Amino acid sequence: MIPGRILVGNGDGTYLLKFVGDVRLSLGAAFDEFLDRLFRDRNLRSVLVDLSRTDAIDSTSLGALARLSLQAQKRLGCMPTLVSTQPDINRLLITMGFDDIFHVVHEPLKDTRQLGELPKSDLAACELRRRVLAAHRHLMALNESNREEFEDLVATLEAAE
Repeated sequence: MIPGRILVGNGDGTYLLKFVGDVRLSLGAAFDEFLDRLFRDRNLRSVLVDLSRTDAIDSTSLGALARLSLQAQKRLGCMPTLVSTQPDINRLLITMGFDDIFHVVHEPLKDTRQLGELPKSDLAACELRRRVLAAHRHLMALNESNREEFEDLVATLEAAE
């Protein structure tokens, strides 16, 4: 499996985010920090997330994507677009309810040459736990199935605070 990376690009307020390889917890924290900056951008117009080269993605990263969509809808008044061409990832997205919060496209993007890699995050353990907790709360808010799936994990993380 390819090590995970998140590539980002911005052209006139249109952000393109490409998740590559095995996207796990440490990248989820960097992505969450990036979202803080993204939503401070006064020129933000739209967001497109490309998962066409994603081999695997953990629940923390999915929770950060849920946060992205919910905040984008509040700020921009429309759902972001998510590109997903991998059957396993597509099933996961549907199971988690992502087709309710993203416009999901199953055709790959044509040109991503201007993307740069998102830097790694060096968060303290307590801040990382806070962000993991927030990501899973976002997932739980999407539907009842997710709430049941993650309620024990959230309770454990809350107890550790």
